[in-house]
Amino acid sequence: MGKELKIVSAVHKSTKREYLPRMMDDKINCMVVAKKYGFDYWDGERKFGYGGYKYMPGRWAPVAQMLIDHYKLPKNAKILDVGCGKAFLLYELSLLLPEATIVGFDFSEYAIKNSKEEIRDKLFVHKAQDKYPFKDKEFDLVISLTTLHNLEVFDLKKALKEVERVGKNKFIVVESYRNEAELFNLECWALTAEAFFSPKAWEWLFKEFGYTGDYEFIYFE
Repeated sequence: MGKELKIVSAVHKSTKREYLPRMMDDKINCMVVAKKYGFDYWDGERKFGYGGYKYMPGRWAPVAQMLIDHYKLPKNAKILDVGCGKAFLLYELSLLLPEATIVGFDFSEYAIKNSKEEIRDKLFVHKAQDKYPFKDKEFDLVISLTTLHNLEVFDLKKALKEVERVGKNKFIVVESYRNEAELFNLECWALTAEAFFSPKAWEWLFKEFGYTGDYEFIYFE
């Protein structure tokens, strides 16, 4: 198995969250709406999801640079983002590596239609757990940020096996918790998550499902 990294946590921690208000604001209905992954989830009220997921120049640039540096990606690297959303990170990668092959997919049709226009032709709609239309080890790096914990465990297994299959290097980010307080906050905040596991449980699953790539846990402190 790979290593635990710290690449995305700084971006995650930069967002302020109020846990109890979300839990108490018609959360059951909000979960139903959020799981449609449409306008409400991405650009509607905060209680349904992101509350307006807009491109902020430079926000994802440090993450992109750290990925390039850590994996020593060549100028002509092939990179796949599983659950790319509006593909802001892929866009930053394309700016830093203009000769790279950039590919991304997401379950949300809305996200793909409202992605960065500059790379929209590199994106498509697809489920993370379904077989990917790519060859074995086709990509120098496969990434998946805050997507795979939204799958039930049987689909999580399928997704991890596909990430493993098509990537030479792999890096995924999932939600987790280290204590009861963080579990409570996660349960208050999460709208779409299906997999609630501690770091030890996640690492056990990675081994059980044959995932050998790197990973990062984000916490709700």
